[in-house]
Amino acid sequence: MPSPEFRRSCGFTLIEMVLVITIVGILAATAAVFIQRPMEAIFDTADRAALSDSAETAMRRLGREIRSALPNSLRVTSTGSGATARYYIEFLPVLGGGRYCAAPDAGGVCSSMAGSISNPLTFDLADSSFEVIGPVVQPTTGTLAYVAVYNLGTPGADAWAGDTLAAFGSLTGGGARTVTLAAPKLFPFASPGNRFHLVGAPVSYECAPQTAGTSGTGTLRRYWGYALSAAQPTSFASANSALVADRVAACRVDYTQTAIEQNGLISLTLGLQQKAETVTLTHEVVVNNVP
Repeated sequence: MPSPEFRRSCGFTLIEMVLVITIVGILAATAAVFIQRPMEAIFDTADRAALSDSAETAMRRLGREIRSALPNSLRVTSTGSGATARYYIEFLPVLGGGRYCAAPDAGGVCSSMAGSISNPLTFDLADSSFEVIGPVVQPTTGTLAYVAVYNLGTPGADAWAGDTLAAFGSLTGGGARTVTLAAPKLFPFASPGNRFHLVGAPVSYECAPQTAGTSGTGTLRRYWGYALSAAQPTSFASANSALVADRVAACRVDYTQTAIEQNGLISLTLGLQQKAETVTLTHEVVVNNVP
């Protein structure tokens, strides 16, 4: 049996533990230097991806609605100047439409469809209803507010002044479909293609850029449910609203029409910023202004 003086104690001494902790700390600090930048890059990439997705979604939604606007109803204005200028886009959304009966045929009816009657849309006297030729593109979403005929966007034929709009009443009938107006209306001009549009209430988008520190605090909002006005509004106290995009740091809207005014081009620029990460997208939309 070995004597007590030859027994070895197990474990670490205090000095050994301090040395191990010190060495581990040095290794951890060294590793952190090499890991920090890749980890920051991962977070920065995730932030940029989130900003890009938000901006692209907002642009696509706005572009889709602009393409469905009533011809010659799109208008753009701004308030303020410089980096904090606010831009407003307003239009009348088209929810449906078709072709109206311009005159009865030789048989005294508007079409060969069963149940057709002689009910053309007149342009010499105010009319309260008319028969539709062929199928009607009916709305799947939204609430019908107006019937529009040949909106030119010019004095005397401007939807915003009410010239080319009539309050919608009802859409009835079977094979022979009839559009009834809420009140008799004398439209200023007949459409060369006998076209009419079923239109909803006005819609506006407000882009209000703002920054605080290294992040954008502005918004892109959609407004609806307000009254039609000849002057484009820039405040919407009584309207419904929905947030389309946040973290907006910059925006710009330019709208021009071609020489023949059958098409327009709207250029939308939206900049989102978060923690010094900035994403700027530009989207151009061709606007069909053939009434």
